[in-house]
Amino acid sequence: MAMAKKTATESFVTEITPQSEDFSRWYLDVVRRAELADYSPVKGCMVIRPYGYAIWELIQQAFDAEFKKTGHVNAYFPLFIPESLLNKEAEHVQGFAPQVAYVTHGGGEELEEKLVVRPTSEAIIGTMYAKWIQSWRDLPILINQWANVVRWEKVTRPFLRTTEFLWQEGHTAHETHDEAEAETLMILDLYASVSETVLAMPVIKGIKSDSEKFAGALRTYSIEGLMGDGRALQAGTSHNLGQNFAKAFDITFQARDKSVEHVWGTSWGVSTRLVGGVIMTHGDDSGLVLPPRVAPYQVVIVPIGRENWRETVLPRARDIERELAAAGIRVTLDARDERPGWKFSEWELRGVPLRVEIGPKDIEKSAVLVARRDTRAKQSVPMSGLADSLRTLLDDVQRTLFERALNFREQHTQRVRSYDEFKQVMDGRPGFVIAPWCGSADCEAQIKAETQASIRNMPPNGSAPAGACIRCNAPAQAEAWFAKAY
Repeated sequence: MAMAKKTATESFVTEITPQSEDFSRWYLDVVRRAELADYSPVKGCMVIRPYGYAIWELIQQAFDAEFKKTGHVNAYFPLFIPESLLNKEAEHVQGFAPQVAYVTHGGGEELEEKLVVRPTSEAIIGTMYAKWIQSWRDLPILINQWANVVRWEKVTRPFLRTTEFLWQEGHTAHETHDEAEAETLMILDLYASVSETVLAMPVIKGIKSDSEKFAGALRTYSIEGLMGDGRALQAGTSHNLGQNFAKAFDITFQARDKSVEHVWGTSWGVSTRLVGGVIMTHGDDSGLVLPPRVAPYQVVIVPIGRENWRETVLPRARDIERELAAAGIRVTLDARDERPGWKFSEWELRGVPLRVEIGPKDIEKSAVLVARRDTRAKQSVPMSGLADSLRTLLDDVQRTLFERALNFREQHTQRVRSYDEFKQVMDGRPGFVIAPWCGSADCEAQIKAETQASIRNMPPNGSAPAGACIRCNAPAQAEAWFAKAY
């Protein structure tokens, strides 16, 4: 959609819808005004702009480093999958059928066999693993790929749900069920750790219900975050595939006792929806609030002065910029000919954690004024040892954002013991609601139909189920975490 260009002096912030008025509109305003993404000519697809992609790169780097620490290696598999391969695992193809995009022509000619544009890569990777794995000595295989996938979504929203998105998908093969299960849970822990320490986004770890698990999986685990509007976001999933895909794609190996066995598989992924998670976990009515570890710029320097500020202030500001960059801080210097107040608003919109203001009086005092994006607190900081002081402040911003998000989740998590209470609480967007559930898929579906709430997951360290299911009064089999979700 076409949008009029803004003049530099117009305030972006005034065009952001307040969260309390319309959270969904606020989100779209922030994505657009902070120049994270834009709509493309292809319905449901987004263009990730440089600032948004820089956030994704930092997220990607954090996860990739952890994957490699745990012995995983990166590879790349084709975008196109022959339709016959996808059809080999019946439950899998049935689960993805509504979202599959096909290529039917190439080079002006109709293809003999339609090609699927990958919605996920179990089929093509399983086919290759069947070629590569012969013996127990070839196991485990621990491969990850960073790629794009296509799922033909009817309702889309930038980063959260788009027809094409970027992600990583890990695919591993193991000798035993227990090894595959250990891998699945290890990745779940890794996902939670990076989400909390890097994105400052607290998450709940747990197992999905059978109706919510990945199509073709034995078990699916997830991490679930709580967004600022009280809705949950599935932030990552880790699947124990059992031997389902191994049997469908004939992935066998000669075991240590010379018998021929099928491998045990896993797959797991996080995607660009994590960028949306960061926006909705930390943002406010002025725009983005970025945790320092995923902020493209951790510090912005804004020179302040009279007409001759370029001669009196800018040289010292450039010195500080070089000092901070040399110390490993991601820093930018705003030397544009705009009013300082306009610059303050724009960098607040972009969520930069720390703003350093420097003017003639600051130079005389050998100090700068530092403003925090999270609390808006300001303090004078000596120029001597500035990099160390700012690094300490950045660590505190990171910690404060996580604690704030954790407190929000705790304040918006409650237990209920009756269906009337459940429905009353779910009238709105209350956050997480913990309730006993009988384990019935029919009961789960009815709860979702009547309240729009779904089971996000069931934490293994949650309370033991007690009493009766909130809806049908059958004996409880699990204590489930319900929420309205993205």
